[in-house]
Amino acid sequence: MMSEGSTLESTPLQNASNQWAKLSRTYQQALDRWTPHVLQRWLALAGILVVFFLRIVLAQGWYIVCYALAIYLLNLLLAFLQPKFDPSLEDDLLADEIEEGGDVVSPLPSQRDDEFRPFVRRLPEWQFWLSSTRATLIALFCTFSEIFDVPVYWPILVVYFFVLFALTMRRQIQHMIKYKYVPFDIGRKARYGNAAR
Repeated sequence: MMSEGSTLESTPLQNASNQWAKLSRTYQQALDRWTPHVLQRWLALAGILVVFFLRIVLAQGWYIVCYALAIYLLNLLLAFLQPKFDPSLEDDLLADEIEEGGDVVSPLPSQRDDEFRPFVRRLPEWQFWLSSTRATLIALFCTFSEIFDVPVYWPILVVYFFVLFALTMRRQIQHMIKYKYVPFDIGRKARYGNAAR
């Protein structure tokens, strides 16, 4: 007979939970190994996108899946280009407070151009890549199911996407010009110490 001090056999639920935890750790380790390899990550995503678009073109179907992926990637791109702390929202909140009779709080320093504020993205590069890769893989797997092959007239989707892309990018560029920020590191990097020589 088994004594009360001996370990009980694990239940199927515990086994499944342990396997899920092991799989999650393995997945996280793989992501951690990919983190420093920026160029390779983006090239891998480009390769997956090429495979996806070849699947769409050669199968001549799943245009709605392709359109949904394109809209999602455009949404991610816009979040990547926007600052985390939107200056237009700060201006609106300041204007609302002034209208409600609140005191005008002068930000330090006295002029906005005097202050150095680094560009902090609303969607970091890592999250942009990870979300894009996941969405592309999901879309690729959706092309293997006939459920998602909805018959649509694809030229309308293409034209609508390009119009939507042009309008949103124009609005984003105007926002960047109005609030004087550039979401990219352009120019020479400053080097300090012995690395400057």
